[in-house]
Amino acid sequence: MLTHSMLLCLLLACGLGIGSAASAAPGEPQAQAEEEPRALLEALDTRSFEDKGDAAQAIAESAAEQKTRWLQALLDGRLGKERRGERFYIITDDSGREWPIIDAITFEDAGTGTRRTVEAFKINNDLRTRIEGLLASLSLNAGDEASRLSAAQRLVGEVTAGNADRVRGMRDDEESDAVRDQLDVALALYDVQQGDIEALGTLRGNLDTRVRNTLSSIAAGDSELAAEAQSVLGGIESKRAWYDRAQTLFFGLSAGSILVLAAIGLAITFGVMGVINMAHGELIMIGAYTTWMIQQALPGQPGLALALAIPGGFLVAGAFGVLIERTVIRFLKGRPLETLLATFGLSLILQQLVRSVFSPLNRRVTSPDWLQGAWQINEALSLTLNRLAVLLFCLAVFAGLWALMRYTRLGLEVRAVTQNRAMARAMGVRATRVDMLTFGLGAGVAGLAGVALSQLTNVGPNLGQSYIVDSFLVVVFGGVGNLWGTLVAGMSLGVINQVLQPWVGAVLAKIIVLVGVILFIQKRPQGIFAPKGRTS
Repeated sequence: MLTHSMLLCLLLACGLGIGSAASAAPGEPQAQAEEEPRALLEALDTRSFEDKGDAAQAIAESAAEQKTRWLQALLDGRLGKERRGERFYIITDDSGREWPIIDAITFEDAGTGTRRTVEAFKINNDLRTRIEGLLASLSLNAGDEASRLSAAQRLVGEVTAGNADRVRGMRDDEESDAVRDQLDVALALYDVQQGDIEALGTLRGNLDTRVRNTLSSIAAGDSELAAEAQSVLGGIESKRAWYDRAQTLFFGLSAGSILVLAAIGLAITFGVMGVINMAHGELIMIGAYTTWMIQQALPGQPGLALALAIPGGFLVAGAFGVLIERTVIRFLKGRPLETLLATFGLSLILQQLVRSVFSPLNRRVTSPDWLQGAWQINEALSLTLNRLAVLLFCLAVFAGLWALMRYTRLGLEVRAVTQNRAMARAMGVRATRVDMLTFGLGAGVAGLAGVALSQLTNVGPNLGQSYIVDSFLVVVFGGVGNLWGTLVAGMSLGVINQVLQPWVGAVLAKIIVLVGVILFIQKRPQGIFAPKGRTS
């Protein structure tokens, strides 16, 4: 019996031993798995920036799965160590006094830390540049071509003796032509810095600012390499100059598109009715305030608000235009001076009305995300999205207005009244109705100009006053009542003004444009495109 009892105890003891060994086994590999990452992070705990750079290099070359996140956290100043302990942390948010932190090795939540409990590793500019290069090299292994291309672009100027061979190997293994070409530029720039003249051929015509800056420093010498670098740099500068001209042209066309939108409605009413409407700028302002009001009614939805503001601005400003024509303009036909004074008074009334209702402070209209930022074509040319959208919007409005005048009965009647009012009335055209609809149409287009302007500048009571004189200038220069003349004149004046501004300043540029238009009108009083018929 005793023998059986002893045997049972022995079996239980063995079982417990096996169980203990089994439960301990998973912990041992885990501890071993943390030894190498901990050793890599320990190397960063030094005051020497050079040693930190070597430690970062070792991290990048290691097989640690966490290496990319470590280097990014180090670059952001969020990788650190416990001040009174051996644990390493990544600070996920350092905006407050207490930082949410996670374990740098396991990425498990570690509670919160402060400056007293966690010391973030410090880096200098040289180390920052080195880490950015290491991250770019690691990103080249990503499966996404866009990510690899972005990484290759970041490597320009960041190739060093320590990673040059690895970058060459990645270049040879790369399948994408775009990524390979970008790596060629990065390697060529490094080779040029090492004195390789032949590598300059790869850099010809490259617009990258980092290439330009590096070549500028090399070209300052007196060696054969410096002379060749100066030649390559000259070609780059010439290419950049052409892109600068293209960007100036774009800004001129975008400024001209605003002039066209502001003037095209005025051109219609002036051509049909002969009315000098000094309140036209306030109709632009009404369109801009309509956009702001719709956005206030739809908070957090700037895209939908803008879409609704286009018909809304047209209808509200158009309604104001019809009201002005019915209550003021119709009683002053044939008396241009009285019309001018009456509409000038109306402009003051509308400005004061807006100040009383909305206050004299400027209001900001938020643009939707797809209108913010710029379309970066290359290093030397970028097109701001809001100005590009305004330019396309102007062309769309012009096309719609041209089709209206060309293919509708209203357009036919407007053209008839413009050419000969008396004959049109004799043919049964209701000139009074045409005047009302035309004035409302011109006011509605002014409202659309206000919608476009709200995406470029703040909305205020004086918004329209900045464009009324320029609008009349465009109408006279292009030819009274001529849509194509208004388009050509507006775009031309916008481009000329934009070209002159860097040379003589904004004020003097406008004076030169005004003098030029006056001289042109002296030679050609009817403008670029003379109107058909006459206004009577």
